[in-house]
Amino acid sequence: MKWLKSEIKQRQHLLPAFFYGLRKYVLVILVCLFMAGMLTTFSTDTVRVAAQKKNSCAECHSKLEGRLGQPSKLFENDIHNSRGLSCNDCHGGDPTKDDKAAAKSPYSGYLGTPGPTEIASFCGKCHSDASVMKKFNPSLRVDQVQEYYTSVHGTRLRAGDKKVATCISCHGNHGIRKSSDTQSTVYPKNVAETCAKCHSDGDYMKEYGIPHDQYEKYKASVHFNALNEKNDLSAPTCNDCHGNHGAVPPGITSVANVCGQCHSRQADLFRKSVHKDVFDRMQIGECLRCHNNHAILTPTDDMLGIEKGSVCITCHSAGKGFQAAKEMRSSLAAIKRRVSEAEELLEQAERAGMEVSHPKFELEDAIDSLTQARVSVHSVSVEELNKATAPGLAIANKSFEAGLAAFGELNFRRKGLAVSLVFIFFLAALIFLKIKQIERPAKEAGNDGSPDS
Repeated sequence: MKWLKSEIKQRQHLLPAFFYGLRKYVLVILVCLFMAGMLTTFSTDTVRVAAQKKNSCAECHSKLEGRLGQPSKLFENDIHNSRGLSCNDCHGGDPTKDDKAAAKSPYSGYLGTPGPTEIASFCGKCHSDASVMKKFNPSLRVDQVQEYYTSVHGTRLRAGDKKVATCISCHGNHGIRKSSDTQSTVYPKNVAETCAKCHSDGDYMKEYGIPHDQYEKYKASVHFNALNEKNDLSAPTCNDCHGNHGAVPPGITSVANVCGQCHSRQADLFRKSVHKDVFDRMQIGECLRCHNNHAILTPTDDMLGIEKGSVCITCHSAGKGFQAAKEMRSSLAAIKRRVSEAEELLEQAERAGMEVSHPKFELEDAIDSLTQARVSVHSVSVEELNKATAPGLAIANKSFEAGLAAFGELNFRRKGLAVSLVFIFFLAALIFLKIKQIERPAKEAGNDGSPDS
């Protein structure tokens, strides 16, 4: 045993070199195994991706023309395509098969083209399933189908009317884009035109007994102008008032609630006014009576009062209402006139070089007060309107007085300047005369020393 221990001890220094050499071989073997695994994985993934990208539906339909070829072209920009969905996710079937019969086999779940009564549930397979929608867009509501069946469209569809709008009537089918996409049929600026495809077709709407001029009227409205000319995407279009999936015509009792979504202050004032009970009893659309529905024009002060063009005289030709309309118009006219006079006077003073920035700034409050007073008209109360105009009228009067004071100071300065100029000219004349007086003796002395003397 002693000789063995001695031998091990003698060869111990050789062990590190041995293991170091062995480690190099182990590393080479591990690298080879890793590369082999990577190649195998890459090969498997390549096959899987190739299988996923195989789409016999698109391959076939892209070669067709007209109605059968259009879906393939439209789907290239479809939101569903961008999220990784394909033909079979909606229509079923097996897109990996080149044989038409095999690709469209019922055993592969092929559904084909849904009919009008099937479309809502067809789209609802995904859009009503919260677990599915969370994978793609968790922010989207999953109750659109249920809401649709509460709408006029959905109710009539269930009653057997196949002409009514369904999902694809508004969103399209194979070229569906995000609602924020300017080319989307439901982008705010495009909604009215989308609805008009049906609602502006007189022949199509004839059997329903409803007007078909809504779109033309809407294009003349203040809302259309704000949306399309001023690019205010918050301005209302069809679905803002009627709803989208649960679209219904606002009833007489709900019109103010609809308008009040944006015009909340006006709605609150009207509900407290004497008109509220009267309109309810007479079944008159609250906002519609004065402002119309689709052809809502820019409101002006001329709508108030007893002059031609006033909406008040369409109901009131005498009595308390007639007198109230007259007084309310006078109240508005008074503050409007004073603000205008103050603005003009301050502008003139500023052009004349006077410092009037502070009263001009204060006058902005009077302009705001005028705006608030116009809103207060919906209270249909002379007293309430006068309360609204009083602060603004006081500010306008103060600003007007500041303008007069500025001109008073300007006149004072001008008079002072005139006196100063007279005094300066007087001094200049005295100096001139004094110089002449000094120069006279010198000239006389010069004359006495002439050669002739």
